[in-house]
Amino acid sequence: MTLPAHDRPPGITPLRIAAVVVTHARLDKLRTTVARLLAEPLDHVLVFDNASQDGTAAWLASLDDPRLILRESPRNTGGAGGFAEALREVRDRLDPDWVVVMDDDGRPAPGAIAAFRATDRRNWDAIGAAVFHPDGRLCEMNRPYRNPFWHRAEFLRTLAGQGRRGFHLDDAAYAPSAPPVAVDMTSFVGLFLSRAALARAGLPDPRLFIYGDDQLYTLSMRRKGLRIGFHPAIRFEHDTEAQQGGRGVVLRPLWKVYYMHRNALIAYRVAAGALFWPLVPLLIAKWRRKAGDYGADAGRFRRLLGVALRDGLRGRLDRSHAEVLALAE
Repeated sequence: MTLPAHDRPPGITPLRIAAVVVTHARLDKLRTTVARLLAEPLDHVLVFDNASQDGTAAWLASLDDPRLILRESPRNTGGAGGFAEALREVRDRLDPDWVVVMDDDGRPAPGAIAAFRATDRRNWDAIGAAVFHPDGRLCEMNRPYRNPFWHRAEFLRTLAGQGRRGFHLDDAAYAPSAPPVAVDMTSFVGLFLSRAALARAGLPDPRLFIYGDDQLYTLSMRRKGLRIGFHPAIRFEHDTEAQQGGRGVVLRPLWKVYYMHRNALIAYRVAAGALFWPLVPLLIAKWRRKAGDYGADAGRFRRLLGVALRDGLRGRLDRSHAEVLALAE
């Protein structure tokens, strides 16, 4: 429960903060996330249930906390659709000073919301948290970056062969005592959005379904002049089960391959600008090599990747989820 103003320690601003959680059929992880959120000084916790069939709705309905708001979707709209609808309701109905977003397997480390309340937020329109696995390892998939196509130093480091290390934040930036730094992209695991940021940035594109919605949203924020800071003292956990292969994350179920690569192409177009088309052959060659990580499913991977490439290059976002599932059969 949010502390009354007279009980707050010195330096903590009496902000109204709402949390948004999007979930789909992962009740075991959601239980932990909701318990963690309700133990934090938050004013509202909105859980958007994406048509789960595992008892999620009944469990949520059994909880008794006035801060908890439940929303059920009759169909699975994906993470992007869930974030769009949940943020719309928070913005229009609750109008908090700040809102923090996460999936059902992402959650604040104990004390993270208090740490956010204690930060100096004057230089930022949005703030991204430092994300770790529950065992304390840094979560690579949530490492923020500075777009190398917008920054000379990052571009030269990447061009010199440093790859991700050329433009993603290094490990030193994660030290709890390290200063906040400006970034161009951060994930939807522990992203705090101010009222002004949400008003100017609008809502995530629900047509993306999953993957890349956070990249496109934060890159678009930066293009509109909004300031995004990475703050290492604000820590989140990501209890992800994604597996690393020799050439990147191995996606299961296999239909996720389509969304990952289609949406990545669309994000690269925003990030690279005029350099997008020269970059495309390099991306295609790199992604095709991933087939080796899929073993007996290599042929299905190539089929999904081929359709994803065609749709991504055309900017096509109207392929239904049912069609994508059929492609993966």
